[in-house]
Amino acid sequence: MKVNVYAKDVVINPDVEKRISDKLSFLDKYLLIDQETIAQAIVKKHGNNVKLEITIPSKIGYLRSEVVDKELKNAIDDSIDKLEDQIRRQKTRLNRRHKEKLAKAFLEDENYDFSKDAISKVKRIVVDDLDVDEAIIQMELADHDFYIFRDKDTNLVSVIYRRKDGDYGVLEVV
Repeated sequence: MKVNVYAKDVVINPDVEKRISDKLSFLDKYLLIDQETIAQAIVKKHGNNVKLEITIPSKIGYLRSEVVDKELKNAIDDSIDKLEDQIRRQKTRLNRRHKEKLAKAFLEDENYDFSKDAISKVKRIVVDDLDVDEAIIQMELADHDFYIFRDKDTNLVSVIYRRKDGDYGVLEVV
């Protein structure tokens, strides 16, 4: 895996870039990440802390982590832990059910554009036709608390969300 490290409002030295690359190369042991994969790591100032955002396109979708910490070394370690956890969860889900169907759907989704340098407040989404299980997986991959999709069964635009008790809920737009 190749790693691109960007710094915004922070000066990082080559040793830090190497540490990030070395830590992320440890994820190569998982079959979900190809050798040609380009991981994006963005280090920026977040108040008095440092924020590290890592995005890795994989065979099953995008793996993403955001960590805010006072020390960059701690943020790197926490990000790697989050990414490993996401990979383990998704591999388990793929092995349990819908293995071929989900894998094909994830491979066909290539709408993410890394060429933009600035973060925008406006987000445009394409509402995918998914069933509820697939929407939960996409939500977990994005590390969000909700995900918007079109339910294959009802053909309604729906929102799956994580409840405070850990369960999931669905909002359907009629």
